[in-house]
Amino acid sequence: MKTILQKISVLILSVILLCSAWPIRAEAAFVIPGACRVQTDTGAVCMVKTLDYGYACNTYFSLRDMAMLLKDTNKSFSLNITRNAISMNPGSVYTPTGAENILWEEEEAPDVSLRRNEFQVNEETVLYYTLIVGLPSGDYDCFMMAADLAMILDVDISVPAEGALLVHTQEPFHVSPVSLEEAGYFYGVNSVLAGDATTGEVYYQYQSEIPYPIASTSKLMTALLTMDAISSGQIAPDKPVTISDAVQALAQSADGVVPLKAGEQITVQELLVGALLPSSNECALCLAEAIAGSEEAFVQKMNQKAQELGMSRTIFYNSNGLPSFTEEFIPAKRQNSMSADDMFSLVSYLLKVYPQITDITSMEKATLESLALEVRNTNPLLHNLPEATGLKTGTTNRAGACLVTSLTADDGTVAHDLVVIVLGSEDSIERGRVSGLLARYALDIFNTGDVNRITGEKEEEGPAGPDGNLPTHAEAAVGWILQTARKAE
Repeated sequence: MKTILQKISVLILSVILLCSAWPIRAEAAFVIPGACRVQTDTGAVCMVKTLDYGYACNTYFSLRDMAMLLKDTNKSFSLNITRNAISMNPGSVYTPTGAENILWEEEEAPDVSLRRNEFQVNEETVLYYTLIVGLPSGDYDCFMMAADLAMILDVDISVPAEGALLVHTQEPFHVSPVSLEEAGYFYGVNSVLAGDATTGEVYYQYQSEIPYPIASTSKLMTALLTMDAISSGQIAPDKPVTISDAVQALAQSADGVVPLKAGEQITVQELLVGALLPSSNECALCLAEAIAGSEEAFVQKMNQKAQELGMSRTIFYNSNGLPSFTEEFIPAKRQNSMSADDMFSLVSYLLKVYPQITDITSMEKATLESLALEVRNTNPLLHNLPEATGLKTGTTNRAGACLVTSLTADDGTVAHDLVVIVLGSEDSIERGRVSGLLARYALDIFNTGDVNRITGEKEEEGPAGPDGNLPTHAEAAVGWILQTARKAE
């Protein structure tokens, strides 16, 4: 009886502790309501509501307030916002709800969370992280980063003073990576690189010579060796491959993506699509076994190919980029590693020799006919930039969130492949934003040939703004990209 009472007591105590701890675990990251003084180069000024999400200066701006400010400019846009969806139409007239530019009540603390809400621009789906807030009127407002809004509207924004933004409605969006580096923006990533894969010209690089774990971007080498095998006639794209027990085991693990079953068959082409779009680890392993007989033999080919391409700061342990454990009594946990320089070499070669790879990586979704399964691309920039053609995402705890982006550009004579590499960002939100900024920068450099922006030379600051205090030609948007616009006191 005593034992039973002890067990009941322990159970009751556990329930009490669980209930008392639950609110702490369930609470989302906090938001800090605030406001920012925003002015346009036409002279319009208003206070825009802000929400700092999770951290001070991690600032999201009210789209309705910004729409009201810009409604009489060439950067006007209309909005339709519901509980979990946003529709924006640049160039259209905004219809006010009556709640615009009214500051937060002192005790007001909006209950919101950061989500990839459904977002459409001119009826085309884009992928940005936003905060949606219910208004007392029954309407909804959406809060998003100033950098994301500037990229959508193709407008330049700068921070002339603390608690203020200046919108340059007559100037296109542009950034200066050198200024960002000086301000510490890239401290949140391991390394970045932007350049022209067709010419080999590097536009910007940060810590690009240091090797870091690369997670599933490893599958680009797996894809390259697969294309080599197809090119040499070793295998054919429509060749059925029998799924092994090892592949099924991986598919059934926590790292599984595509439900492959031992004994069933799937084509090489479908495996390639599965590895590149939804980042299927088991599809990569299946390709490795089909090409080399075993993953161990395939990894030897991966490292040999890296040496042939002069990739001296690269090492592979497996075909997919997952953590790889040794078989010792105390196993070592290893991960495929590569420098951004080496990744640029790999991608430049891949795009030059097998440009058809982008026929796969540019697809937002595809169907694996053998499995009657639809798979989706994990690359967000395919939705946000029409020039994006791929290439590959990757994430592990150690590697962070990685993204290798390819973009098509045309100088009027030859089509070029631009490449942006971001290794080791904190999460997929920052991975997408850093990649998007550098992709826009790469396209800007290619289209303008502005050498000053490559070397980081700064333009002269323009004259004072309409009120005599705010400059109208401030240097490229560093402040708001860093999300340092602070709320008004």
